[in-house]
Amino acid sequence: MASKSRCDVGDPAGFFADLVRCETRLYNALNDRLRDRHGIVTSQFEFLSFLREHPGARVADLATEFAVGIGATSKGVDRLAKQGWVLRQPNPSDRRSSLLTLTEDGMRLVEAARNTYTERLAELLDAILVGSPFAAAAQVLSQLRATLERDQIGMPAG
Repeated sequence: MASKSRCDVGDPAGFFADLVRCETRLYNALNDRLRDRHGIVTSQFEFLSFLREHPGARVADLATEFAVGIGATSKGVDRLAKQGWVLRQPNPSDRRSSLLTLTEDGMRLVEAARNTYTERLAELLDAILVGSPFAAAAQVLSQLRATLERDQIGMPAG
C-alpha cells in the first residue's frame, strides 16, 4: 500500500516523517547505484568525497561532518583503508589521532563514483523539482542544519 505525505501545514511530526522517509529512500537509491557500478555504498562515497576535499582530515572531522559517532566513523575508515582507498598517517601534533588521505585508487574511485552519484540524484530529483518551491525548501533545510550544527544538537556522544 502506498503511503501519502503526512505533512500538513503546521504539522512538525508530519514534516519530520516526510523528511526522514525521503532521505532514507534517496540514500537507498544512491546505495543501489553506487554498489552496482563501483562496489561502494553512499556512506563510503560521502567519506571519500569529504577526504578528497579535506586531505589530512581526522576521524573526528568526519564524525563531526556526518554527525556519526567516533567509533563508527573509525570502523568505516578502517574498511576504506583495508580496501586500499584511504591511508592513515600519524598526526604529528596529536599522537592519539591519525591524518587521513586518499590513495590514488581512492581518488580514482571517488572521481568515477561522483559522476554516478550526480547522475542518479538528477534522475531522482530533476523532474520533481522543476517548477517546485525547491529553492525555498533548500533554504529551510540549510537554515535548520546550520542551527542544529551551531547549537551542537543531535551530535552523537561517542
